[in-house]
This record gives sequence, structure tokens and C-alpha cells, in this order.
Amino acid sequence: MTFTVDVLVVGAGLAGLRTARLLALQGFDVLVCERSTSLDVGIRTTGIFVRRTLEDFALPGHCLGPAIRRVVLYPPSLRTPVELVSSRDEFRVADMAGIYAHARTQAELAGARVLLGVPYPAREISARFTIGADGARSTVARRLGLDVNRRLLVGVEEVFSVGTGAVPTFHCVVDPRLAPGYLAWVVDDGQHAHVGLAGQSGRLAAPLPRLLRSFRAGFPDVPAPTGPVRRRGGPIPVGGVLRRIACAEGLLVGDAAGAVSPLTAGGLDPCLRMSRLAAAVAGDYLRTGDTSTLRHYDGAAMRAHFRGRLMLRDAFARVRRPAAAEIAFALLRTGPGRAAASRILFGDGSFPDPTKVGGRMLQ
Repeated sequence: MTFTVDVLVVGAGLAGLRTARLLALQGFDVLVCERSTSLDVGIRTTGIFVRRTLEDFALPGHCLGPAIRRVVLYPPSLRTPVELVSSRDEFRVADMAGIYAHARTQAELAGARVLLGVPYPAREISARFTIGADGARSTVARRLGLDVNRRLLVGVEEVFSVGTGAVPTFHCVVDPRLAPGYLAWVVDDGQHAHVGLAGQSGRLAAPLPRLLRSFRAGFPDVPAPTGPVRRRGGPIPVGGVLRRIACAEGLLVGDAAGAVSPLTAGGLDPCLRMSRLAAAVAGDYLRTGDTSTLRHYDGAAMRAHFRGRLMLRDAFARVRRPAAAEIAFALLRTGPGRAAASRILFGDGSFPDPTKVGGRMLQ
């Protein structure tokens, strides 16, 4: 079967499906192709939604776990951790397979078609415009001559059911021997546990699965699984939004565009925010043929709002010895240190609104 469409969206993750839905609602003929044969395999994201995302976007409540207000930060020694508790519900961990299924349904109800098991490029698909939502190592970006992610972490995570009924807690371990340039984590919301770590690939002391087993064995707050363990993992772009993310043939969204917080490596909030602008700009361009409209999808302008986070990312990457991390935790235990950590974890800031920093105000 041959398809000729207005828009081809490559990748059926959250960014791709949301962009497809918004374009289909504008009346365009939209096709989504996804190389995986099922949306519940190949999941890479931890699925942590932050408060501002939960406030600003309608997400299916049945796919969200209990609210998390408590975060515990651990140094390499695991001694004298720093506990932070928010007065508000700050995080919820989602069943991402359910989130993707819901997003697919919404896209199809809007008129988009979703094909699974179809790799890109596909000879049988012809499109006026291509949207790359195909992850950190985007094939679309390379084929369209757009920027590609150069600064990546690699991560691995295990997800399983637990029967702890514990106070929902986000545990973070900062140890450059285990997770150089990033951290290891345990998110236990009393229903499910997410146990993972990520770091700079060139500095990892062993293969990620082996490091994860070591972490699980040595960290006292990993709950015991009560069901099957599912593993996920992959690259995480942390270099900020790429500068050139649009051209006359297409544009990039989500991880493909580097739309991930350089400091926290969170990508769910930005993928939702950028999809709105991407769909508006692409729609204008397809209606008018005016390439100047693509300037509103300006990665360089968005990137300028990440200077501080990129500087913190550089500082984090320079912590190479456990002793340095322990010293940093001594500062973190002070009043100003705790306040700074609370601001990063619980503050009202989020991914900057690209409908403003990208030079276009949307109604």
C-alpha cells in the first residue's frame, strides 16, 4: 500500500503522537510511522511527570501513580542523606505504555493514522513535510541535514510492582563511580518501583546492567519485586535544545530536538510544550508555503534560556571523585544548600514556554 500525506511523523512516542494529533485537528492528512510493533516495548523514559506538567496538561489519571512529595538525596557513602519534603504533590510516575496508548487513541480520534512496525524511511510513504520524533539519535535529523545530539548520557532502569505501601519517595544517589555525570535512583510510590542509573558512557566503569545489579545489591532502600521485572534504557540528550531544528522539509520534536532539561534530564514536560509550537508552525507553513514561518521554531532562541542549566550540567560532569561529591553534600546540608536543592526539585520553574521564547505567541 502506498501513502501520500501532508505530514509524516516518525516515532510514536509522546512528542510524535501529540504533534500528530494537533496537526490532524488542523485538518491535515497525518501519518505516524513507528518501527516498533507495539507501543509497550522499547520504552526508554522513566515516566516521571513533574507538577507543572500535571497542572498544565490533561493526562489520563488512571495511568498515573500516587503523588510523591518526598525526595531523599544520598552521597556516595550513603551516610547522612538530605531529606526534602514539599508541601505540594510534586511528582507522579506514569504507566508509559498506558500513556502512549491513550495518546495514540487521541491522535486517531483527531484523524491521524498510526502504523506500527514501519521503519523510516519507507518507500511506500510520500509526505510534504516530515516531523522527526524518533529519539535522541534521530535518523530524520540526519536525513534532513538538521542538528543532531552530541552530548548524551546512557541509562538503564528496571520497573516492577511492589507491595510496600511505603510513603512515596524519590531516592537519588550521587556517586561518580556508579553514575558519572548523573545519578542513580529509586522511585518507590508504594505501588511500583523504578530502579535505575545513568551516566556518561565514556566514564562508566562497567556495562550498565552490571552496574545496576551492583546498585540494587548495595542500596538499602530498594524494595523487593512482587512481580516480573521489566528493563528499559537508552540514550538521554543533555546538551540542550539543538540550534537548527527546522527546515523546508521538516522539523524535530522531543528528544530528537534535544528538548530535555540539561540538568535533570527530564524530557516529558518539554516534549509536550514544544509539540504545541511545532504543530502551529508546521501548520502555518503547510498552509502558506512561506518558509519564513519556520523561523518561529527557533532552537537557538530556546537554547539561550538554558545557559544556567548547561553551566550546572558542566559542573555536575566535573564531579569525578567520591570525595568531591561528599564535599558537595556537606554544602547541601546547609540552609542555603537545602534551599537551592528545593528550588531545583520543587520550584515553579519548568521547561521554558517555547511559544514565548521561540518568537511566536499562540492563542
